[in-house]
Amino acid sequence: MPALASHRKPRTTRPHSPAVGVTTAALASVTLLSGQSAQAAPTAPAPTPTVEEIQKKVDRLYREAGVATQEYDRAKEATDRKRREVDRILDDVARRTEEINTARRALGSYAAAQYRAGAVGPTATLIFADSPQDYFDQTHLMDRLSERQRTAVAEYESRRAAAAKQRTEATRRLAELTASQKELSASKQTVQRKLAEARTLLARLTAEEKARLAELERRREAEARRKAEERAKAEAERRRQEEAARPAPSPTPTPTPTPTTPPPSGGTSYAAKAAEALAFARAQIGKPYVWGATGPSSYDCSGLTQASWRAAGVDLPRTTWDQVEVGSRVATADLLPGDLVFFYDDISHVGIYIGDGKMIHAPKPGAYVREESIYYMPIYGSVRPA
Repeated sequence: MPALASHRKPRTTRPHSPAVGVTTAALASVTLLSGQSAQAAPTAPAPTPTVEEIQKKVDRLYREAGVATQEYDRAKEATDRKRREVDRILDDVARRTEEINTARRALGSYAAAQYRAGAVGPTATLIFADSPQDYFDQTHLMDRLSERQRTAVAEYESRRAAAAKQRTEATRRLAELTASQKELSASKQTVQRKLAEARTLLARLTAEEKARLAELERRREAEARRKAEERAKAEAERRRQEEAARPAPSPTPTPTPTPTTPPPSGGTSYAAKAAEALAFARAQIGKPYVWGATGPSSYDCSGLTQASWRAAGVDLPRTTWDQVEVGSRVATADLLPGDLVFFYDDISHVGIYIGDGKMIHAPKPGAYVREESIYYMPIYGSVRPA
């Protein structure tokens, strides 16, 4: 037995692979740590905007809505004009069609008469005529009938060509009207989207944030009033100096020379018209701002200025962008009551100056026509419309 045992091969054992075990453990550790890190570091929420930031965003949205409102006003004006043109052209097409039908009936009657006359030859006509004079009368009548027919044919062709031209024009104008209507719809949707976004931002404010926003608004209004009061004092001082600089009245009245040129802009004629425009604007105070409105129950900014000056007999275009091109430019220091004051670099707002640094305007959605300092918004420029 011992001898057999000595010949038995020694049992071998499979060595462990420490490298593989370490690698597996390391991968498991990395995976575990990665999962723990992902859970431990969630995405940080966006910072809550401050009330000041919300105010700036709301102001920006109102301004963008104001620009879109002017685009809507312009598109609406163009759409209304094109619709009137299309209606006029279609009425003209209908009238010309009736004229063509009348001419066609006349041609039919001439053709029938010619057919009846052509059924009997000249010899037979002479034989069956009551007298030679009757034959000549019938022949002369047929000659005149042929001349009228030729005239009728020429008139028919002319009217048919004119009607075809009008139908082509009507088709072109209808295409323009369709494009204008699409632009109008797009502008309307833009205004509504901007205003809805502003309303949503304001609706999310807490009571404390709304109070803070109201306080910021009061501060801005107070600063605008302060600037208006400074302007009023400056205007009063200027008037006092002008009064002091006037020469004393002569004891002997001198005849007033007859003017040979119209009074300059800002003279008596302008003051009278401006007074009428301002009287109308004051009567609208308290009416709501509604974008795209031109009165009489509501207005947007350019709708109010247009209606006010129309009451004074002056026709202004519809949008702020067109109104700023009317009349003569005026420096802020030289403003007179009735002048139009425009705001922002995009010229998206306008008011009518009343003096002492104030204006009447339709401010924005949710507000009413009111008096306010012209310094409440950055001034772009001013014009004297008449």
